[in-house]
Amino acid sequence: MRIAVVILNWNGKALLEQFLPAVIKYSSEADIYVADNASTDDSIAFITKTYPQLKIIKNADNGGYAKGYNDALQLVNADIYCLLNSDVEVTNNWLSPIQDAFNNDPETAIIQPKILDFKNKEYFEYAGAAGGFIDKYGYPYCRGRIFDTLEKDSGQYNDISSIFWASGACLFIRSSVFKILNGFDEAFFAHMEEIDLCWRAKNLNYQITYVGNSTIYHVGGATLKNTSPKKTYLNFRNNLYILVKNAPGNLLPLVFTRLVLDGVAGVKYALHLKPKHILAILKAHFSFYLHLPVLLKQRKKLRQKSKYYTKNSIVWSYFVRNKQLFKSL
Repeated sequence: MRIAVVILNWNGKALLEQFLPAVIKYSSEADIYVADNASTDDSIAFITKTYPQLKIIKNADNGGYAKGYNDALQLVNADIYCLLNSDVEVTNNWLSPIQDAFNNDPETAIIQPKILDFKNKEYFEYAGAAGGFIDKYGYPYCRGRIFDTLEKDSGQYNDISSIFWASGACLFIRSSVFKILNGFDEAFFAHMEEIDLCWRAKNLNYQITYVGNSTIYHVGGATLKNTSPKKTYLNFRNNLYILVKNAPGNLLPLVFTRLVLDGVAGVKYALHLKPKHILAILKAHFSFYLHLPVLLKQRKKLRQKSKYYTKNSIVWSYFVRNKQLFKSL
């Protein structure tokens, strides 16, 4: 089984200097690519000089995570794509358990390893933790992370488990499935495009799996900080996108409820004196309305299944019932 580790880079020379050595050291069974999104720093010159053995793909522009990978993966020949963020530290033997999981279950199309916090290595990391799920209203949460509560890793998720979505920080996918799904939706640019991809895969009966005996450490926020209004904008907008595209049944009450909940989030930002984030939510909603006709056309072409969630509202469970650990849900 041929694996290609593909690292998407945009002006990330410092990250490549820090994290490429471990990827090279611990990935001897894989081909390693750096897909560059039209960087304006000297990333490419650094790689060419320091790691001439690596394969470099030069994308024509910075189309974000979604278009960046869509463009680059057309030039990658492999059975399994590993989409790896540039701010990830991999560990010894991180690939073998993934290979075993793919080999042992032909129905498994997408895999995520255990993702711990590079800055606090005893804890799970926000973007993916021990595998993702989604509630009725499209809010994502993870084993090991619900909203801003991160669990300490005590081996509680050292398992192999079915999940709903895998983190884009380190996402393994069969190349054949990526092509069947037509890759990422480029309208997302960045954030939650992996949830959309996984949801579409689920709706075609593909299996998504978490493999807990493969571990990586993720910095997180290296491109956009969690405090960035642009990140708020992309998260709120793209969350609405995935609901309209993929959720089954009557959309009107679902989307209306979600818009109300977004309004509550706006009030919270107001109480914390964060006007730029309020504006980001408003911009996200306007962008959603403008894009709605396209989303509805996409919806007609996609297959929706009967149920995608196990919790009606993770917001209610977390903020009202104070259920802050995954096992308490």
